[in-house]
Amino acid sequence: MAQALDKNSVVAVIGSGAMGSGIAQVAAVAGHTVRLYDTRPDAVAQAIAGIGKALARLVEKGRMGAAEADLARERVHPMRALEEAKDAALVVEAVVEDLDVKRDLFAELEDVVGPDCILTTNTSSISVTAIGATLKRPERLAGMHFFNPVPLMALVEVISGVATDKAVADTVHATAAAWGKSPVHAKSTPGFIVNRVARPYYAEALRLLLERAADPATIDAVLRDCGGFRMGPFELMDLIGHDVNYAVTQSVFHAYYGDPRFAPSVVQQELVNAGFLGRKTGRGFYRYGEGVPMPQAQAERAQPCPAQVALGGADPLTAALEARLREAGIAVDSKGAAAIFLTDGRSATQRACDDGRPDTILFDLLLDPANATRIALARADQCSDAAWNAAVGVFQKAGFTVSRLDDVPGMAVMRTVAMLANEALDAVNQGVCSAAAVDIAMQKGVNYPRGPLAWADAVGLRHVFTVLSNLGATYGEDRYRVSPLLRRKLAANPDGARIHAQ
Repeated sequence: MAQALDKNSVVAVIGSGAMGSGIAQVAAVAGHTVRLYDTRPDAVAQAIAGIGKALARLVEKGRMGAAEADLARERVHPMRALEEAKDAALVVEAVVEDLDVKRDLFAELEDVVGPDCILTTNTSSISVTAIGATLKRPERLAGMHFFNPVPLMALVEVISGVATDKAVADTVHATAAAWGKSPVHAKSTPGFIVNRVARPYYAEALRLLLERAADPATIDAVLRDCGGFRMGPFELMDLIGHDVNYAVTQSVFHAYYGDPRFAPSVVQQELVNAGFLGRKTGRGFYRYGEGVPMPQAQAERAQPCPAQVALGGADPLTAALEARLREAGIAVDSKGAAAIFLTDGRSATQRACDDGRPDTILFDLLLDPANATRIALARADQCSDAAWNAAVGVFQKAGFTVSRLDDVPGMAVMRTVAMLANEALDAVNQGVCSAAAVDIAMQKGVNYPRGPLAWADAVGLRHVFTVLSNLGATYGEDRYRVSPLLRRKLAANPDGARIHAQ
């Protein structure tokens, strides 16, 4: 098992911006002497002062002792020239995202540091293989991708380029763990883990908006309240900045030679063209400013509850939902004013046609059906108003706020989770990372309520396959192609396939 760097070893951090100063703080708190460098000496001084203030706030909140904070602050030293990194055991580069700049920096560092020094880059988007290609010893370069803000975010993606020595990656992984982080190994491919697997969270929401499934506030509320995500996709894109989010999507799309799974959205492109970049410009999908109210999610008016309801399906989610309805005193039977089912990737209208049940109503995926506060429903075009009102009344009596989505296939949470899981499966299938790593990365890196593969297990791999297949059949797009690994799992165990062993 690889050993972490000794605490007595020196860590050099190149770049004193938000990422560099955060990395320096984490390394210093872990006990290392840290040398911080920037081409602008005043920036280093500001960064060290900022680290001191950050540590003082931790002391005020009772998360760190005053003596410990003082020692950590004293371990961070300004570096006036790269030559002062000569005794470093680890160098972490956190400069501008430019391949030539990074290559030039590491070429200079190679002539400064000792033969056993490990070189790492905090790049979020540039190939580690490409950065190391011009080095004399590319085997000692690895990616060490932290997430912002570094002291708070647990994830570190440890990226191996084609030439990276396994022992180097293992040492970086062990060191990140010793620093209190949750590191995961990944292969140097476009987007690594998080920036690749997360694309469907934005892409499916943008497709839903394009197809007028609902307004941004309603889709955000459904993803939060039904899916358990901390932020909805539209408020998250507004926070990130549409220029940044759109650029990352374009980068991944082009890096994968135009794979439609990563295609950018014309909806977001128009926001960028208009200069509506989100919070930083005062307008994105929402408007921002003092006294500007946030729009409210759509909610159905109160309806009376019928005597009984027909709830179809033998899946665990439907069973949990049925239990909640029964606890609310609602009779669940095969008969009722409406036929209510968990979405399977078909539209309600298509399912009503296929099944010969015009009063078909679908509900979206719920992370926690026993405690969710909102449920999203969609009605078939053939569905009567009486059946719709009855279904709304049933879920309102069970304590749900009911939001209506227009009848788009797969609804919102289900299609998003299915696509996240599918992308995660492809990453595993292509050797980018392990199944455990992808779930850790998405929970620790972007705060997903459940890892996408653990979620696929909970929904059922067969159901995820059905959703994706129906989406593919509806749209006729390669975007929704099923991962070969999902097909393989189902072929090996059609009735009990799982990604994670129980």
